[in-house]
Amino acid sequence: MGMIDTVGAFCPHGLVERQDRETGPLVGLSFGLKDLFDLAGTPTGAGNPDWLATHPVPDMSAPLAETLLAAGARLVGKTQTDEMAWSLNGENAHYGTPRNVAAPGRIPGGSSSGSAAATAAGLVDFAIGTDTGGSVRLPASYCGLYGLRPSHGRIPLLGAVPLAPSYDTAGWFARDPEMLARVGRVLLGETPPQPRPRRLLIAGDLFERAGRAVTEALHGALEGLRARFATVETITLVGEAAEDWRNAFRLIQSSEAWAAHGAWVTRVQPRFGPGVRERFEAARQLDADAVAAAVSLRRIVAADLRARLGADTILALPSAPGIAPRLATPEADLDEFRARALELLCPAGHAGLPQISLPLGQLDGCPLGLSLIAGPGRDETLLDLARETAG
Repeated sequence: MGMIDTVGAFCPHGLVERQDRETGPLVGLSFGLKDLFDLAGTPTGAGNPDWLATHPVPDMSAPLAETLLAAGARLVGKTQTDEMAWSLNGENAHYGTPRNVAAPGRIPGGSSSGSAAATAAGLVDFAIGTDTGGSVRLPASYCGLYGLRPSHGRIPLLGAVPLAPSYDTAGWFARDPEMLARVGRVLLGETPPQPRPRRLLIAGDLFERAGRAVTEALHGALEGLRARFATVETITLVGEAAEDWRNAFRLIQSSEAWAAHGAWVTRVQPRFGPGVRERFEAARQLDADAVAAAVSLRRIVAADLRARLGADTILALPSAPGIAPRLATPEADLDEFRARALELLCPAGHAGLPQISLPLGQLDGCPLGLSLIAGPGRDETLLDLARETAG
């Protein structure tokens, strides 16, 4: 009997079950695939009915999907996404909102909404998402999941609908760290053991920006983490530049999104829902000098973060500025929350660094994630730390 979607996580046009092999490291595991990735013979909808109607059914699968299938995993369907992956909420104006079983009555987060909701509900063992500005990390926090945004470029994104290629990554969700690491060994490849990091930096300013309630909810997890490092230091990571870092991300993301999709938007005039509509309209009118200044700032930020972390240091910060907002929260309030979230989420994106969200906090009965960022290529270190903190 096939999977029964109890939370609205899967796309009607993507209800396809496929298993290519009965041997391999992922045999016995089921997964969902975000509807940005091509699957031969199945439409790619990118969360928008006009995209679905104007693009041919692919005749080749994304390499990521083929890798998982070759490892013996069983695909049970393609999962819902916000339109063009350009939202952090998970509320799709055309296809609805997947249900967040970890926080009933609240949004699942996006844009990897279906993948997070399906994993949290136990419909799959793991699920694939994408993360440009936080679309794995934020849903992981909202839904009480482990979620990894890998180092930029570590996992190929061929056969995936882009949003902002210099930030886009493919990530994944699991309910426990062993499963997250098991999938990681397939997607990241077998690599030599990485040296244990000895230094922990705590982004004190970002905890302050997230607020007292979030800081207190994550205090116990942070204290447990401290004991695992030889050196612990609380630092000011962003300081007074938080809005500048966030705005630089917004400008570069918008510029790249328009470069990727502007011609299609102009030709098709697609029906976009609230938020996505306004973001594409703003992207159409970007000032080139402002974008260039944002790119220059990003280079400085990236160089600084990479130098601070190197191969021996981990950075701790909140995954989100709070628990998942309630369903039907006014758009203006969601925009304000999104801006606060991006201040926490954009540093790793600017520097192309791996970041993991660990479901180690709770606030008002809802899950809240603690994030760890490592130096470039240190994805496996984060997976190892996730298993340690759960032990």
